[in-house]
Formats: sequence, C-alpha cells, structure tokens
Amino acid sequence: MTKSAKPAKPAKSTNRSPLPSPDLQPVLDITGLALNRDGNRILRGIDWRIQPGEHWAILGANGSGKTSLLSTLTGYQTPTRGILRVLGQQYGRSNWMNLRTRIGIVSSAVRQQIPDYEDALITVLGGKYGMIDYWGTIKRADRAEALSILERTDAGHLAKRPWEVLSQGERQRILIGRALMAHPEILILDEPCAGLDPVAREHFLGFISRLAQEKQAPSLILVTHHVEEIVEEISHVLILKSGSVVAAGPKKQVLNSANLSEAFGAPVTLSRSGGRAMLKLTRPSARKVF
Repeated sequence: MTKSAKPAKPAKSTNRSPLPSPDLQPVLDITGLALNRDGNRILRGIDWRIQPGEHWAILGANGSGKTSLLSTLTGYQTPTRGILRVLGQQYGRSNWMNLRTRIGIVSSAVRQQIPDYEDALITVLGGKYGMIDYWGTIKRADRAEALSILERTDAGHLAKRPWEVLSQGERQRILIGRALMAHPEILILDEPCAGLDPVAREHFLGFISRLAQEKQAPSLILVTHHVEEIVEEISHVLILKSGSVVAAGPKKQVLNSANLSEAFGAPVTLSRSGGRAMLKLTRPSARKVF
C-alpha cells in the first residue's frame, strides 16, 4: 500500500499569482480523509491543502481515486473519516448545499445534461441559478453579465448557437462560462480535454492559461491523466495511486519521473519543453492497461 506523502516544503510559487499571506485562510484543507464503500478502501488517509493563489492539478491513473476525491470535497459522497474544510467550512458542521454554490465544476456529467436546443447564452446564464434548461424571465443584468462572460471565454460569437452544433472545445468554454456565472471561489475542471483533437486541446489549454492569470481568478483544480495538459500556470500537483497520495506540493518538486513511475505502475521518463511536461514509457511494462 502506498503511504500518504508528507506535504512538500514550501517553495517559490510557479504561477504568476503573488505568494499567499500566512494569515489567509486555506481554500481547501483536508486531513486524514478516508472513504470506504462496500468493504472497499477507496481513499486512504488523504492530506491536502490549497492556499490562496495556488492552482493545482490532480494526476493519476484510472482507479487512483481522483473522481472519488472530487465527490467528497463537493459533498456528493460522505467520507468515512477525516477532516474536510472547504473555504473555511467544515464538512458535517456546515450547510454543504450552500457551499456548493461557491464551487464551480466542469465535467462530462454536466455536459451530458444540456439540451440540444439550448443556446450558449442561456446555458451560461443558467449557471447563476444552478439551472439547466433555464425557463425564467431573463433579467437585463443577467443577460449583460452572461454576454460579458462569453466574451471572456472567447465565445462571444457563439451566444445564439444551440448546443447541438457546438464543437467539443466550444462546449467546454461554454461550460466554464456557466461555472463562472456563479462567481465560484474554486473551479474544478474534470478531464476537460477529453474528446478534443490536438489543435482544439491546445487552444483550450491556452484559454486555461489566460484564465489562471486573471487577477480575480478562482483557485483552479485540473483533473487529468496527462502531464502535457498541466499548463505553466498550474503551480502545484497532487499525485494519487490506489486512493493514496504519492506526492503533493509545488509542481517543480513533485512532478518527476520517480513519482510518476510509482503512480502509473510503469517506468516512465518525464521531460519538459516550453514550460510543459511530456511523459515517455522508458521500457515495455507488464502492466495490463486494456
């Protein structure tokens, strides 16, 4: 069993946000988090802290616990034990339904619920009220804000286009706009590049980079299998394996060949180019991947 790693020593920030003041409250603070279901240990003593100004990636193979971790921190699964604080609120002692409104999430589960006929403007506007297929009277201020967010997400020209004709990359930008409409303090991007072709993926990652650089950007949590999707502005990385933490801390310290080889159960070599990482299998592995 992989032991939970101790938090890495503080290092200089690798993104463009200023270093957080020690007096500021953590965005996320998890201690000893465990999740058991039907006799199976899904999460094993997770320790994780996000400070203001940090942007994180969660990296791991299929079955590493990424989705389960997201489900616990958004309150959709109840942890077996441990302490979970999000934005200063502790699980079990706070109204988690209200807290969810401060956490934006972009995932396939949301994408699949958008009706084909709904145009991009309405999809974004509904995010303010947590509604899909928004049916209420549209307020002038809401319409103006939704249009502004569409411009912010490089999607202003898509305002009147229905969901069914949008490309995968366009849909992802619209869903981020929908999440931003609620002014979240945390924005979770759950495998946002899945299904994108290489060109669309690079355009989308460029957008994520610009979003992370904004002065009032929410704390980003990017969930992925692929190191090449970890843009330069992502400052920290949490690496999971079998529900345990392999490493957690500043990207330059924890994103390395040794940690990734352990996480993916195969010998891999990490290289970097232009601020982005790339992963290569060092030699054939006996691990079954299909």
